[in-house]
Amino acid sequence: MTGSIGDSATIGAGTYACDLCGVSCTGEGETIIRGTLAKEVAAVMEYRGLKLQQAVDFVMQERLDQGFAGLIAVSKNGEVAFGFNAKGIFRGRWLGAWATEDGYMEVGIWN
Repeated sequence: MTGSIGDSATIGAGTYACDLCGVSCTGEGETIIRGTLAKEVAAVMEYRGLKLQQAVDFVMQERLDQGFAGLIAVSKNGEVAFGFNAKGIFRGRWLGAWATEDGYMEVGIWN
């Protein structure tokens, strides 16, 4: 069996949180570490003034090299954003009210 488990949990690479957002990545660990993807989301929010989804899109398109990765991020305001460059990634999120039936659930695999 090739590969490794948990290598991209390195602070700044696969996981990062600050006063702007929290980010968690999954995928090919070496790719995530090389791009310090989690920290990059926060950095482009701070230095380029991008909103959360814009920052995620920028990092996935401009900072990710040849490997496969996906990430989910939450802003300090509760916004949720995700991005990935694989054919598909399992994901789900609840949108709307947490304690009532006014929200809805979104589940996806493919783009």
